[in-house]
Amino acid sequence: MAKSQQTADKTVRVRLVKGLRGVQARHRLSVKALGLGKINDVRDLKDSPQVRGLINTVYYLVRVEE
Repeated sequence: MAKSQQTADKTVRVRLVKGLRGVQARHRLSVKALGLGKINDVRDLKDSPQVRGLINTVYYLVRVEE
């Protein structure tokens, strides 16, 4: 399998573990961009630098389950 296909197949599972009360508006938008809305919401997202950047922004609100 080519390297580009391997990276395309990789996903990362992200779970929202903390609520959004008292969080910066910019961080709320990052959580929304990840597709998370309520506590314990889980999304399987394509593993890309953009998604990793959003996760790093709100690292204290989410848990990554690879």
